[in-house]
Parts: sequence; C-alpha cells; structure tokens
Amino acid sequence: MPPGFSIAEVTALFHQLIEPMNKILIIEDDSQTRENLELILDMEGFNVRAAANGRTGLELARADRPDLVVCDVTMPELDGHGVLRELRGSPQTADIPFVFLTAQGERHQQRAGMNLGADDYLCKPLDAEDLLAAVHARLQRRRENRNATLAGAGPDFSSPAPLKSLRLTEREAEVLLWVSQGKANADVATILGMSEKTVKIHLGHIFEKLNVETRTAAAMIAIETLTRAKSETTRS
Repeated sequence: MPPGFSIAEVTALFHQLIEPMNKILIIEDDSQTRENLELILDMEGFNVRAAANGRTGLELARADRPDLVVCDVTMPELDGHGVLRELRGSPQTADIPFVFLTAQGERHQQRAGMNLGADDYLCKPLDAEDLLAAVHARLQRRRENRNATLAGAGPDFSSPAPLKSLRLTEREAEVLLWVSQGKANADVATILGMSEKTVKIHLGHIFEKLNVETRTAAAMIAIETLTRAKSETTRS
C-alpha cells in the first residue's frame, strides 16, 4: 500500500480508476454544432458518440445504451421528439437522461419536450459551461436515482398525487413536484404551460400552506412526502 494512504483511500482510488467513462450520445444534424459538442465533452473526459440525424441516433442509443443523450429537436429522418418518444417507450432505454437542444424562443418546443419526458433543455448557441453543468447534473441525478432504487428508498416523482395530502390543490401539487426535482420557475412554467408569474403565485400559496419561506424547504417536505408515499405503497 502506498505510504500515507489508508486502505479505504486506496480502495476508493482504485474504484475511480476502473470506473468506465460515462457514454454520451450527441444527435445533431448541424455539423459545426455537433463537432463543437463532441470536442467539449471529449475534453471533459466523456466517451462521446455522435449521429447526424434522429434515425441514426436512435439506432446508436438502442445499441450502445448511453448514459445520457444530447439531442437537437429539428432534424431530418426523425426529429428529436420522435427519438425521445421511441426511447421512453422501451424498457431498455426509458431511463436514459435526455437533454434537448432548442433555438432561442422556441418555448412550445421546450414544453412539448418536457411533456414527452425530457430531463432538461439547452438553448442554442450553446455555452460550454452551461452544457457541462447540465450534463454533470443529469448524470449525478441518474446515479442518485439508481442508488435509491438499489436501496429501495428515495422519492417517486411519477405523480403529484401524494403532495395533495399537504392541503395543496392539483396545480400547486404539480408545481411543487417539479420544484422538488430542481426545476427553476421558467422551467416549471414551460412544462406546465403557464406563465412564470403564475408559477410564483402558486409557490406563494405553497409556502404559506407548508409554513416555509424558501423553495428548498418546500422541496424537502415534498421529497419526504413522496418517499413516504412510495414506502407505504411498497408495503401494501
């Protein structure tokens, strides 16, 4: 054992060294954008594959089972919505994190993507820092979800219904469900098809009913409620 290192530290280092690189699939028909994305992610140490259209990208996703997909919306052969719909419809690929690339101002595209089950979206032209932040956040969330599944714990974000037990309306429960998953007001507004002002109004009502002052505190209550509901369902 190397001097100055404990057995635990050496073991942790060993696991880091043998852990495979995360595989990321880029699906983008614009060659310049695609090459830029490949370069940024490759320099960050990811194992990157790329496709120039949705049909090829879908085939690669099914064959390689990437850890995350970064996909443009408007493409030949098969658009981004079609790719996401196909992936979410298969048990083998349903849980792959999916990040959409959209042009500035395409809020209808963002809302449609979120409704289909996209995890995030980024607006073009892309900033490297924003891209890497989104990628790392989604990969971290996937690791946490997998660990929670293995441990038989963790919240179930599939439905806002358990949050109504907090004396919330249906719409307030929907807002809190997305806030508890780390979504900003603008994201929640896009997903639920409402204005940011309406989201803020709902949050005000949520804070008052939960007797909290911050979205973090509200999110913690939501996660506890969703986790408890999942546990009760499992026991029954």
